[in-house]
Amino acid sequence: MQIDTPTQLGQAVRATRRALALTQPQLALAAGVGVRFVVELEAGKSTLRLENILRVVQALGGSLAIEGFDDINPPHNPASVK
Repeated sequence: MQIDTPTQLGQAVRATRRALALTQPQLALAAGVGVRFVVELEAGKSTLRLENILRVVQALGGSLAIEGFDDINPPHNPASVK
């Protein structure tokens, strides 16, 4: 799933939470965040702490990945630097 905006992330979190039959308080407890955080995340608030976003995503059984960085930044090989 590609996420390009905080709103899309919030929609994905909400849809997954509902598919798992979890309430916002249940998800907050499982992720170790406050209910208000879950509400704001699902609403697409753009200034939330990444650490807590990751907790919620992981509590839902997901993970975040970044694509395309390997194409731009090849792995650094100290042996090849002269």
